[in-house]
Formats: sequence, structure tokens, C-alpha cells
Amino acid sequence: MAKVTVDGIQVEVANGSSVLQACEAAGKEIPRFCYHERLSIAGNCRMCLVEIEKAPKPVASCGYPVMDGMVVRTDTEVVRRARRAVMEFLLINHPLDCPICDQGGQCDLQDQAFSYGSDHSRYAESKRAVQDKYLGPLIKTVMTRCIQCTRCVRFASEVAGVPELGATSRGENMEITTYVEKALTSELSGNMIDICPVGALTSKPNAFTARPWELNRTDTIDVLDATGTNIRACARGAEVLSIQPRTNDEVNEEWMSDKGRFSFDGLRRRRLDRPWLRVHGRLQPVSWQDAFVAIARRLEGVRGERIGAIAGDLCDAESMVALKDLMTALGSGNVDCRQDGAQYDTSRREFYTFNTGIAGIEEADALLLVGCNPRHESPVINARIRKRWLAGNFPVGVIASPGPDLTYGVELLGDRPSALTALIEGGAGFTEALKAAKRPMIVVGHAAIAREDGAAVLAAAWALASAVGALTPDWHGFNVLHHAASRVAALDLGFVPRPGSRSVAGMMSGGVDVLWLLGADEIGAGRIGPDTFVIYQGHHGDAGAARADVILPGAAYVEKPGTYVNTEGRVQIAFGAVFPPGEAREDWRILRAFSEVVGHTLPYDDLPAVRRRLAEVNPVFARQGLPRFGASDLSGPAGNPAALGNAAFGNAIHDYYQTNVISRASATMAECSRILVHPVVQAAE
Repeated sequence: MAKVTVDGIQVEVANGSSVLQACEAAGKEIPRFCYHERLSIAGNCRMCLVEIEKAPKPVASCGYPVMDGMVVRTDTEVVRRARRAVMEFLLINHPLDCPICDQGGQCDLQDQAFSYGSDHSRYAESKRAVQDKYLGPLIKTVMTRCIQCTRCVRFASEVAGVPELGATSRGENMEITTYVEKALTSELSGNMIDICPVGALTSKPNAFTARPWELNRTDTIDVLDATGTNIRACARGAEVLSIQPRTNDEVNEEWMSDKGRFSFDGLRRRRLDRPWLRVHGRLQPVSWQDAFVAIARRLEGVRGERIGAIAGDLCDAESMVALKDLMTALGSGNVDCRQDGAQYDTSRREFYTFNTGIAGIEEADALLLVGCNPRHESPVINARIRKRWLAGNFPVGVIASPGPDLTYGVELLGDRPSALTALIEGGAGFTEALKAAKRPMIVVGHAAIAREDGAAVLAAAWALASAVGALTPDWHGFNVLHHAASRVAALDLGFVPRPGSRSVAGMMSGGVDVLWLLGADEIGAGRIGPDTFVIYQGHHGDAGAARADVILPGAAYVEKPGTYVNTEGRVQIAFGAVFPPGEAREDWRILRAFSEVVGHTLPYDDLPAVRRRLAEVNPVFARQGLPRFGASDLSGPAGNPAALGNAAFGNAIHDYYQTNVISRASATMAECSRILVHPVVQAAE
């Protein structure tokens, strides 16, 4: 540790820290534009100048290492003059368009010009102008505002792993560009908007819609994948106008995926805002009471084993526990959350969670991916893997069908379960890399377990983890990567068929007489038997609603408080940002109201009571945070590792931008899909 004195305050910082970090440790604010704590140091804006004793001139604190005994001054006349001069240079060519700039009100340049700049400029010549660049349907550019801090360039190459941005020319002619005009192909590109300190990069989907001070901000959780990204929904009135990430170093750091950020326009399209009942083959709007009575009459005389319920991928834990309790009251054990047919062993939680933890990726020293594509299934987790890979000494093996570049170097071991068998038997070279690692990781994706031999694949992956030393008292290297936000909570609640009851496949094609779909749109509604009475409870008019006999309008994730459990098993609480449209209601309240009509009143009347019920079903819902633990029981999940099939692993996600009802309703995501996923079709047009 080095002892540094900053403006008379002595602090201790780690050797190798920068002077800027030492100043922050002393509680001093240092202005900066190019510096970002999660990016490499560029040192090109010169705004962070400070005075160091015995140094001949002010130094850039972001790139200057500390030394023991160093004395730093951050607010001398020399420093103030230097910062004013730097700000004057930065503003020489910056346009005076703050009144129409979407960055206005949350602009670092505005704030620092006010705090550290001068009240006049000596520059009288004409300002330069730069042509705007096309970066795709998500990012709007006004490149005349760019101050060449290169944050976006460093983010693209270092965090996103898609080095498509760079600088051309030099001096006054320098421009940030993609060289050849094209859309950015990263699933994390929206984060460039957050880190841009000026208005050069702004959000194209919500350009000119609202000022920051007009928006009410509500903390919630992103449910468009299973990462559990902490987000902030920004709303004006009854409409969500933007979604931004919140910092959580244990989950998403300060990043979020493009799908979660830009799908907000799908929240107001194709919405279900009133109950509907199918009469003589046509859906007609009805009252809540009429819809409930119609369902109750259809349930009369139906045995419990002929009633089923399926939970979708975006459901909160409160609604699923209410639906499960209702099915139990009706005498049915036909409940399932596995729309994709994934085969889990739910006897122990470690068999279906990401046990290493997302932050634990940075502690691993070898990784094997089995039947998963983290870049599409969880872009934020993929960025964390890349971060660890960049640190060095991190071999990555992949057993999966060839897909997009994962943004880090990998060794492709095959695309069939036989490659997993070879690793277990020690016949593959990558086995030695896993055994040599002190903390190896194995990640199993849904393409590996949503198949007939899924249980065998899961058991084989556990056997390999045990064989290479990934399961120890202080390290649990066996992980399952989910991409459905509701899946882990549903498994924690036991939302799977009881022994002898029907799974999703068993409920299809006439397996039950009455089928309750709780936001379940990915089951292939065409497989439902023609005589099955379908109740669809959800918030969008998608495949499930099109097949329904009764539609009950629910609330989307930003319209209700809810409990979600991410892929690592972390329980997180979300809050409602806006009210549901029309007559739509929170899902657990709909189920509670219907239970009274059908004569099986659920024993809770408010949200705290429902959450007490959650903790009653599984104590994990009463715990906050994610306790780290090792593997104490080495017995593996049910399944025969020798019963592996020979079919190649497919892809769990075929179109990253069209995976759920919200993203499918989003015009922005449809445009991304057209440009980035189906470019051949676009060229043909």
C-alpha cells in the first residue's frame, strides 16, 4: 500500500493505483471525460489535471501511478487555469445545440463546463462540422458533438469484443467511425450511449421524446433474459420511455443487453387491456365477472387430472405460486414451467443454478461451455467471461453447434455429446486444461438439456465436473445457464409435474380438458388439442392469446411489483413503474379473485401475504443476496451419463431479438432482426 496526501488528507491506496483513484479515495472529485473505471486508460482528454509536488507541470491523474509519500493538490490556481484551458479547447468545435440535444440534463460536458470552465471563449473562427455516422437502428449519432474521448471505441473492443469502431485521420480531422458504414453487431451496443460523456451517441428509438427531469425513475429487474440485470425504468405518465441499467457489481456491473434496453416500445403494442371470451368461435370483450363465470362453468365436473397449467418465461414468483396453489386446490398436479422441455433434476438447487455466481466467473481459470451460446443467451454474462479471458490464462472449450463469434478465443471440441464422453474418459486434450485449473467451470446450456437425452447430458456434465476437480468445499464449478427469467423461481417453487402428472408435452394434443396458460407463448400453441379449453393470462396478444377461449389481461414486468430469481439463484425484488393499461391487473390478484369465484379462495389478500407464502414454499425467497458455497454432496443429478444420444446440439435461441412477447411486439427489435439477423432478406429487398 502507498500513502498519498491529497489536499492535506492522507490516504492509503494499493500499489499501482492511479492518482485519480487516490483523489477519489480522499473524497475529492476529479473531472474527467476519457477516463472510465471499467475501460483501459487513454489519457487523451486532459481534464483530470492535478498538481503534484515536485512535478514541473500539471499531470493527467488518470494515467499517473501513485508513489509512497506523494503529495497531490487538486484545487490550486494552476490546476484551475489548466482545467479552464482544456475546457476551452474542448468547446472550440462543440456545437451550441444544447436546447435540442437529447443529452441535455444528463451531459457530463454541460456539468463540467459549468463547474470547471470559463465564462467566455477566445475562439472566433468557424466551427468544424462532422458528418453523422450510421451505427444501426439503436444508436443515433451527431458526430459534430464528439470530443474524441474514445470511450465508445474502447468499450466496443474491450467489453463488447466487437472492435467495429475506431478513429480515422488525425488532429482536427479525426473522426470516430466504423470505417465501412454498417450497423454495430454487438448485443451490448446501447451501453455506448451511457458512457458517452457528450451528446454524440444517443438513443435512436426515443429521440426527442422527453427530457431527463420529466421522467420518474423506478428500480426494477430486466426479465428479457435470466441474468437478472438491475435496471431503472424511466416513465412519464403511463408510458415507459426508456430503460437504463443500474450498477450492481455482483450481477451486471453497469451494463445491460440491447434487448432489455430497447424493447420498451413493445410494452405499448399488442397489449391485452380487457377480458375476452370466445363465443361461437369469435372472441368478444366481456367483464371480469363474466370471464370468471365462464371459466368456473367449464371447470364444473372436470376431474383434477384433466386440468393443467403452464407458466411462461416472464412470470414473477408471486403469480406462479398463486397459480400452483389454485391448481392444487382444484386437485391437479399438472403444472409445468419447462416450455422448451428441458430436463432438470429439482431434488437439489445446485442441479439447476449457476453455482459459481456471475461475479465468480472472474475467479475461474478454465471454462467449458456445453450446448450454450452465452453471447445470445446472456450478453452481460458473456461480457464477464470475456473480461476474465482478457486477464489471461483462461482456456475456453466449447461443445456446441457453430454459432456467432463468442468475442473471446475458444477451442471447439465438437458439437455432439460424444465430445463430452471423450472429456470424461480423459481422451481429449482439453481435459488436462480442466484438471490443471484450480477453479474450473462447466456451463451447461438449454440446447444441451432441452432434448431427449437432456438428463443424461446434465449427469455427464456433473460427472466431468467431479472428475476435473470443479466440485470442492470452497468452489462449485457446475453451472446451468438459463435464458428464461422465470425458470429458476418456478423450479424453486416446484412448478413441475408431480409424479404421475403431465408435463408440457403431456398436456398438448388433448392431454387435458382445461389448460391455463400463464404468459406461456413458446409452447407451440398449434399443438394444443382442438377440444381443450384454453385460458390465457398474460399481457400481449401473441400465440397463446390467439388460441385462447378466455383471455385474462395481466400486467407486464414494469407494471407490477414482483420477485424474480436469476440464473445464479439470486432473489431480487422489482417495483412497478407504471400502471397496467385498461382493465389489466397484477397476475396474482387475478388468480386470487378467480379462486373466490370457483370456491377455493387462496389464503392471501395482499402482496406481503403472498411473499410470506413464497418463503413458506421455499425459504430461499426470504433471503437477500447470494451466499457463496462449495459442493458438499458430490452425488450427481438423476440421469445415466452413458445414455447420451448422438444428435448434434442445436441452438436454444435462433433470433436474439425475437425471443418473447415483448420483443416480438417491439418495432425496434423487429428492425434489429431484419438488419442484423436476416441481412440476406434485406439485401434481396
